[in-house]
Amino acid sequence: MRKRLDAVWTYGLLIIVAFIFFFPCLWLILASFSKSGSIYSFDGFFPKSYSIATFKKLFCDTKMYNYPRWFFNTLFVATGSCILGTFLTILTAYTMSRFQFRARKPMMKITMVLGMFPSFMGMTAVYLLMTQFGLINHLWGLILIYAGGAPMGYLTQKGFFDTIPRAIDEAAKIDGATNFQIFLKINLPLSKPMIVYTALTSFTWPWSDFILPKLLLKEKDLYTVAVGLMSLDETEFARFAAGSVFIALPIVILYFCLVKNMVDGIAAGAVKG
Repeated sequence: MRKRLDAVWTYGLLIIVAFIFFFPCLWLILASFSKSGSIYSFDGFFPKSYSIATFKKLFCDTKMYNYPRWFFNTLFVATGSCILGTFLTILTAYTMSRFQFRARKPMMKITMVLGMFPSFMGMTAVYLLMTQFGLINHLWGLILIYAGGAPMGYLTQKGFFDTIPRAIDEAAKIDGATNFQIFLKINLPLSKPMIVYTALTSFTWPWSDFILPKLLLKEKDLYTVAVGLMSLDETEFARFAAGSVFIALPIVILYFCLVKNMVDGIAAGAVKG
């Protein structure tokens, strides 16, 4: 009897917590179908009437708010950052895991200390650098910053490479393989879960970031979705909600498709640091 009560209490608590977290999402989804489009016409928490016209307006009425353009800008930045950032992070983690050199431990300590500071502390310096290089109002400027900062979070990936036995590398070297061949043909194929995890995290950061695009992008046609939605008028709340729901769909789909590899990568990378 006590076990049943504990189970009921546990499941009941989990349902309540899940509802608390799910309710804002449900409210945003329902708000995206608001017929009036304004938050001031809501009946309490929810709209008085519903319509799909908001989604049609989101993609067709692009004279003032070009959501499709913002979406493809975001996709371009996130994809470029994902490819370049994943490449740099994996190389950094593999180097720190497999090679011994004098500055290795000091570099690890420095990156750990720098990781304790929030990224927005360096925004002024970033803006000045981008100004000097002429990368203000350039999507490639965002990609370079995101990709350049990605290797700072290499510790999980390093922990994964630490779990791969070094005996494999030594056996390959006896057979005449170079360090690059060992990385490319042996360790990289074994690292699929970690590559998927790294790619997903490298994609989601620029996909939803607001501060950096707001700082560097001044032209409306270059906005990412996060910046563009924040520029909407307060009477366009339904369009804001619809845009937020639509931009969340790719991330949700990616997580459902790649969640197994992602969990495997996190678990393997946390074994050794």
